[in-house]
Amino acid sequence: AQIVESGGGLVQPGESLRLSCVASGFSLKHYAIGWFRQAPGKDDEGISCINSSDGTTDGSSYYSATVEGRFTISRDDAKNTVFLQMTDLQPEDTAVYYCAAVPPSLTPQRFCNMAPRHLGHWGQGTQVTVSS
Repeated sequence: AQIVESGGGLVQPGESLRLSCVASGFSLKHYAIGWFRQAPGKDDEGISCINSSDGTTDGSSYYSATVEGRFTISRDDAKNTVFLQMTDLQPEDTAVYYCAAVPPSLTPQRFCNMAPRHLGHWGQGTQVTVSS
């Protein structure tokens, strides 16, 4: 079982990117999914988390204050993929972005706040650089 993130790159301030998180070997719909980022010299920051979509939870989502209104998390269960649409990117959004899947025992906000590297499945990350 593994997770692979893609879609990162170099963009200018104000531009958009869409990150993808694809799983193999297990179904993402049974898991809570989180997007986290780590900037150089900083700790993991949970930016958006969403509950499972298999009907066992309310499917709710959470956004950190730093991205709310600019980023949108969504699922495509048919493609076993979770997306993070990022708009109005700014230099402070520069980081390695990670996707994680954990059993839905935490609320989305708690999942994002904990950034539990010891739980579930984590990808290797995709670099997002915002620079003029």
